[in-house]
Amino acid sequence: MDVTREHLGLGLVQVYTGDGKGKTTAALGQLFRAVGRGLNVYMAQFLKGQETGEVLAAARFIPQLIIRQFGLGRFIVGREPNPEELALARAGWEEIQEVIASGQYDIVVLDEISHAVRVGLIEPEMVLRMLEERPGPVELILTGQDMPPSLLEAADLVTEMVAVKHPYDRGIPARKGIEF
Repeated sequence: MDVTREHLGLGLVQVYTGDGKGKTTAALGQLFRAVGRGLNVYMAQFLKGQETGEVLAAARFIPQLIIRQFGLGRFIVGREPNPEELALARAGWEEIQEVIASGQYDIVVLDEISHAVRVGLIEPEMVLRMLEERPGPVELILTGQDMPPSLLEAADLVTEMVAVKHPYDRGIPARKGIEF
């Protein structure tokens, strides 16, 4: 039997964080499971703006699975966000608020939200307010390294990915279809 929107009832907040690989992949796995059960899902990817395997796959699941990117395809490290990055994040945040308020999606993922918060693209208070004001049945998934403590506290489920060993450490670059 398919799970229907009425069976969700209570939407929880999930966090996938840590320095290990697999946070976005875990969120996508949850979305894939949900689509299989007839749910509508939406993923907002902050900072990302490049062609990835998940974006290509999502195109096959429209309208049940939507992935939108709000970035230039690079992380912001050791510098302030530029005006274009700030504008993309703001536009993304406005869209996310509309998506959540619409009631059209059962699960909404804020991918790399921790990084967006850390570099000042999004204020942590904005995220907390959204968590509190969202319609009850909307499940939210937040991903990214170094999730702010206030967001961890607000979550119902927190999973930490721990880096034990990674091919990057041996100089192996990101591989198409595996890391992106």
